[in-house]
Amino acid sequence: MIKDKDLSSIQDVRDLIQKAKEAQHLLKLKSQEEIDAIVKAMYEVAYKESERLAKMAVSETGFGVYEHKIIKNKFASKSVYDYIKDMKTIGIIKEDENNKLLEIATPVGVIAGLVPSTNPTSTAIYKALIAIKSGNAIIFSPHPNAQNCIRETVKIMEEKAVEAGAPKGIIGCMAIPTLEGTDALMKHRDVSLILATGGSAMVKAAYSSGTPALGVGPGNVPAFIERSADIALSVKRIMDSKTFDNGTICASEQAVVTETCIKDQVITELKKAGAYFLAGEDLDKVAKTIQNVCGQLNAKIVGKSAIEIANMAGINVPSGTRVLIAEQTHVGIQYPFSREKLAPILAFYAEENWEKACEKCMALLEYYGLGHSLVIHSKDEKVIREFAMKKPVSRLLVNTPSAQGAIGATTNMAPSMTLGCGAVGGSSTSDNVSPLNLINIRRVAYGTKEVEDLQHEYEDDSILGTSSHFELNVEAITKMVLKELQNYK
Repeated sequence: MIKDKDLSSIQDVRDLIQKAKEAQHLLKLKSQEEIDAIVKAMYEVAYKESERLAKMAVSETGFGVYEHKIIKNKFASKSVYDYIKDMKTIGIIKEDENNKLLEIATPVGVIAGLVPSTNPTSTAIYKALIAIKSGNAIIFSPHPNAQNCIRETVKIMEEKAVEAGAPKGIIGCMAIPTLEGTDALMKHRDVSLILATGGSAMVKAAYSSGTPALGVGPGNVPAFIERSADIALSVKRIMDSKTFDNGTICASEQAVVTETCIKDQVITELKKAGAYFLAGEDLDKVAKTIQNVCGQLNAKIVGKSAIEIANMAGINVPSGTRVLIAEQTHVGIQYPFSREKLAPILAFYAEENWEKACEKCMALLEYYGLGHSLVIHSKDEKVIREFAMKKPVSRLLVNTPSAQGAIGATTNMAPSMTLGCGAVGGSSTSDNVSPLNLINIRRVAYGTKEVEDLQHEYEDDSILGTSSHFELNVEAITKMVLKELQNYK
């Protein structure tokens, strides 16, 4: 046992920041080509070690599905690398000769990377890649329940980065993760930016630290199946998403909303795909397993299979059950199925038309997922556009699994493990965060006009009139006002 663990953690953070600061001063002197070579080496080792790191993550956290974590690690390495490899992030990134403007990318400095236990190795891989690509140093604060797999991920990536030419200390990881140490990391004067991925309390702490932060709020993604949709394919996509890594991606669906006219077809397809509809006492038992009486999520269900959750709740379900689902009518804290669950559990709502379904989706988002994501399954472009115009989300996903679509795996959005929720969701960005969010842009602007040119440009007698005209106008207006006052008396 470490004596004075909190103090040791804070000292560890200070040492890591000092090393990172020195390393970043050297890294920012490198060319785009040199940075790109380092990033390529990091991607290659992360991709190569994807299976081993996935096994470590499942073993340590008890969350998710081993095979799915391999996919997430490969996505976070290869897909992210393919997207960023040709991106200009160092030096001159844009030159506009016509308007005489020059844009120069400058790294922000030292970044604090907060990593959750739900997606530990994939998030660390992704954040390390985008930080180095943009010329920054990064120090990771690992979730205590996933510190070993995160630390191993950071270790192999830093070793490969140094081998490829990066200065030592450019990627670091807290050896003693504590709340006090993480707080010291976020508030340190030499930390320029926080990349926060995790629970609401942690993200709120990041935004309250006084250091600029890019954080992710909770996702409570509704999936609307509209009457024109291919119902069987829509259900397949929802089930593929909700069961992926046992629902640990925050963009996974939390509720299915459909229209009454196709309700029976949707239920039939869900049952065929392995969804078990809860009723009566079974529904109540699972509801009590989702959250406690104060409305707090039961962490024990996170990343567990539907069978495991059923066992926790003390109910019997068929052996092939993939998702637990409960028909609901209301939304709110007293209805646990209507919240974000990070497990293969869904709420199910049926409304008389798409307009009512739109309102139900809005209620779900307002309760627990403003700014994050929504998915619609439809062939009616008018309805899709109506949803796009009205929903307070940063991502409207169309005919795709939500978990994979939101992170950019099954869509052409930026591949990312940090999904901004915009101002409505309490986030400073609505982007799928990429290296472009981790640079400042210095603009060089050449003069194109003289002050005299402005005077000529803004002269317009028809609007402002000459000074003599202005005086006449004032005099006329004054007389008019006085006359009206006399009439009033």
